[in-house]
Amino acid sequence: MTTATLPSRNEVKSEDCWDLSSLFENDQIWETEREKLDERIATFATFRGRLGESADVLAEALAFDSEFDRLAERVGTYAFLRTTEDQGDSESQAMKMKFQNLAVRAGQAASFFRPELLAIDEARMAELIADEKLKPYRLQLERLLRYRPHTLTNNEERLLAMQGEMASAAGNAFRQLNDADLRFGEIEDADGRKVELTHATFSQFLISPNREVRRKAFHQYYQSFVEHENTLAATLSGSIQRDVYYARARNYQSSLEASLFPDNVPVDVYDNLITAVRDSLPNVHHYLDVRRRKMGIDKIHHYDTYVPILSGIKKQHSWDQAVNLILESLAPLGNEYLGVLEAGLRGRWSDRYPNRGKQSGAFSCGTFDADPYILMNFKEEVLNDVFTLTHEAGHSMHSWHSARHQPFEYYNYTIFVAEVASTFNEQLLTDHLLKNAADDQERAYLINNELDGIRATVVRQTMFAEFEKITHEMAEAGEPLTVKAFRDVYRNLLNAYFGDGFVIDDQLERECFRIPHFYRAFYVYKYATGLSAAVALSRRVLEGGQTELDDYLRFLSGGCSKDPLDLLRDAGVDMTEPQPVATTLSRFRELTDELDSLI
Repeated sequence: MTTATLPSRNEVKSEDCWDLSSLFENDQIWETEREKLDERIATFATFRGRLGESADVLAEALAFDSEFDRLAERVGTYAFLRTTEDQGDSESQAMKMKFQNLAVRAGQAASFFRPELLAIDEARMAELIADEKLKPYRLQLERLLRYRPHTLTNNEERLLAMQGEMASAAGNAFRQLNDADLRFGEIEDADGRKVELTHATFSQFLISPNREVRRKAFHQYYQSFVEHENTLAATLSGSIQRDVYYARARNYQSSLEASLFPDNVPVDVYDNLITAVRDSLPNVHHYLDVRRRKMGIDKIHHYDTYVPILSGIKKQHSWDQAVNLILESLAPLGNEYLGVLEAGLRGRWSDRYPNRGKQSGAFSCGTFDADPYILMNFKEEVLNDVFTLTHEAGHSMHSWHSARHQPFEYYNYTIFVAEVASTFNEQLLTDHLLKNAADDQERAYLINNELDGIRATVVRQTMFAEFEKITHEMAEAGEPLTVKAFRDVYRNLLNAYFGDGFVIDDQLERECFRIPHFYRAFYVYKYATGLSAAVALSRRVLEGGQTELDDYLRFLSGGCSKDPLDLLRDAGVDMTEPQPVATTLSRFRELTDELDSLI
C-alpha cells in the first residue's frame, strides 16, 4: 500500500497558487523596495521636537508617516505570505526577518510621535486640528487625544515601557508549559491505532463517533492540567494582576474599561451580552437535552457535545463547485460583490491546497494596494472547508470594499467588526444549503452544524467573557486568585451554562487553565458580538430590500472611518442593546425545535 504524501511547493500547479504580483512582481523588486523603505527611516528624526511647530510641519510629518506605513504594509505582507507557502524555505524566512528588523527600527524612530503630540497644550492642539491642512488626519488625531487622561509623564511612561518584558512573563510561561512541556500520552483510536494525544488531535478525538474514544481522550487530556493546576493558576493570576496594575496606572476605573477603551465601547455592551445569554440559557439546556436524546445516551458529558449527531452525511465539492455554491449563496449581495469575488476565487487570490511545509489552517490577508489574499488548505471531502472559504472570502471582500472607499489612514477595520463580514457569509451559505437540502437528514445535519456554531461562538465565548470579568473584579477587590478560587468560579459558570441535566466531570473545572485567550483578557466577547451582529444583519438583508443591502455594503466600505459601534448602527444593528444577541439566541431556539422534530 502506498502512502499519500503532500506535494512540494514547486510541484503545485501555478493556477492553484496565489499570484502575489499585485504586491511585488518578484523577490528582487521586493528587496529594492525594502531597501528604499529602510533608507526612509532616518527621515523620522527630522520631525522630532517639531510636531507642534505649525500645521504645515504636523501635516508633513503625518503624511510621511502614512506613506511609510503604506509601503511597509506591502513589504511586510509580501514577506509574510511568502513564508506561509513553505515554512521550511530559508529564503522567505530571511525576508521575513529582514522586515521584522526594519519594523523594529522604524518603530523606535517614530516612537516620539505619540508622547510629543499628547504633550502639546490642549488649546494649541485644538488650533492645529482646526487647520484645513490637517483635515485628512483630524479623526486620527482626535482618536489619539482620547488617550490624554490615560497618558502619564514622560518618566512614568518610560518606566511602564521598560516593564514590557516582565509584563509578558506570565503569558510566556503559560505558552511554554502549554505548547512545549505538557505531554498527554497516546490514545487508541476507533480503528485500534495508537495516536499521540495533542492539542490538535484532542479536538479530532472529540468528534469521534466512538464514545469510549471521546471519553478516554477527555480524561487523559485533562489529567495533565490537573497535575499542573498550581502552576497554571499562578500564571493566570499573574496575567490578571498585570491587567489590573496597568489599568490603575493609567487611571482607568477597571481593567475591563481599559480593554474596551480603544474601540470606544461602553462597559454596558459587555454586560448586555452576558445578560442576554444568561436569559437564554434555558434554550441552551433544551438543545443539550435534545442532543442527549438523539444520541441515545442516558447522561450527557462535555465530551458528547462536539461530535455531529448525524455522522453519515458525506459531501464532495471540487474547488469550482465550492465557488459555485458560495456565489449562489451570496447572490443577495448584488452583482458587483459577486463579480469581484468570482474573479478573485477563480483567479489567483487564493492559495488553494495543502503542500509540504505550507502553513496550516486558513486566513485572509488584505492590504490597501493589493489583492486581498486567501490562504486555504482546501479538502474536497470536507464540507466545513466550504464554510471556511466563504468565511475568508467575507474578510477579503470587507478589505476590498474598505480599501476602495476609504483613504489609507481609515481603511483598516478593527477586530471588533472583523468577524461580522466573515460570519455574515457563513449565515448566507447556511441559509442557502438549508433551502436546498436533499432530505430531512441533510437538513438536520446542517441545523446541527449551525446550532453547534452558535453555541461555541456566542454561548461558550460569553461564558469565557463572564469568567474574565469575575476574576478581574476579584483581583481588583484584593481577593486571592488561588486554584480553589478559579475552580469555584468556573464550576459555578459550568453549572449555569450547561444546566442540571448535564454531567460536569471534575476535570472540566480545569478548562479555565488551558484557554490561551485568557492571557489576552476581554477579547473573546468580540467573537460573540461579531456573530450576533452577523446573524442580525444577514436576517435584515435576506428579509429586506435595496435599502438594507445598501446599509450593509456601506458597512463593508467603512473601514475604521467611524467607531465600530457606529459602523454597525449605521448598518442596522445596535450592539449597545441586547436585541442582536437575543435575535441570535431566538434563532438558536427555533433551530433546536426544528432539529428535535426532524430526527
